[in-house]
Amino acid sequence: MTVVELVQLKTLLVAAALVVFVLWERLAPMADDPLLIRVGRASRAAVRRLVRNLGLFGFNAALSPLIVVPITVFVTGFNVGLRPDWWSGWPGFVLDLLVLDLWIYWWHRANHEIPFLWRFHQVHHLDETLDSSSALRFHFGEVLLSALVRAVVIILLDIPLAPVIVFEGLVLAVAIFHHSDARLPAGAERWLARLLITPSIHWVHHHALRADTDSNYGTILSVWDRIFGSMSGTRRWARMPIGVEGARDRPLLRLLATPFGRRAGEP
Repeated sequence: MTVVELVQLKTLLVAAALVVFVLWERLAPMADDPLLIRVGRASRAAVRRLVRNLGLFGFNAALSPLIVVPITVFVTGFNVGLRPDWWSGWPGFVLDLLVLDLWIYWWHRANHEIPFLWRFHQVHHLDETLDSSSALRFHFGEVLLSALVRAVVIILLDIPLAPVIVFEGLVLAVAIFHHSDARLPAGAERWLARLLITPSIHWVHHHALRADTDSNYGTILSVWDRIFGSMSGTRRWARMPIGVEGARDRPLLRLLATPFGRRAGEP
């Protein structure tokens, strides 16, 4: 497949995931939270929250093609010679995806453990309700820092552009899924959780209790948290309080300024 075709596939995958889980969580929600916009009902607080989330997403969508995409395209053109010959073809493609997922696990963990990075990442966690739109809510500073750190991984391992694009699509689609408020059959979710990060796992990561917030760092595969001892023993419940312990959500402009404030909720 060409790069253009891969980008089209990524866009289609993310759009499909967003449509499916937005409809699912509205028709069959897990939680009964007034800040979620349900079918036929939308409170002012719910609308303001959606504006915040989509505003942050819109800011990223406008700036990413100007900064993040050129960085990624540029670094995939490097070849430092560290990639062995056997790391090629479809097996190499799959291995690239696994390496990128392992990288994003440690990057996510670093965003919680390093105070400077938490200043940006907490903007995502300040959302006091979770649904599909939460997966789109990130500060552009975090997106840029992530692209710069990922660039080092791409250069060192000579990762081609194709698996990077596919990985970006998978990350967004799975993030929409595990942030969603969609009610899954308990048995199906337990089965999926053996391999993938599911809502039952990721909602605990957004629990407004710092001990749980600093756990369950996986993005696609759930195996990394088990291997590296960061899986929380807390079980999700429908009325689980969401957000940052000791902090409240903020208007859009204050969220953009949050990393640069005097009190950034550092760990």
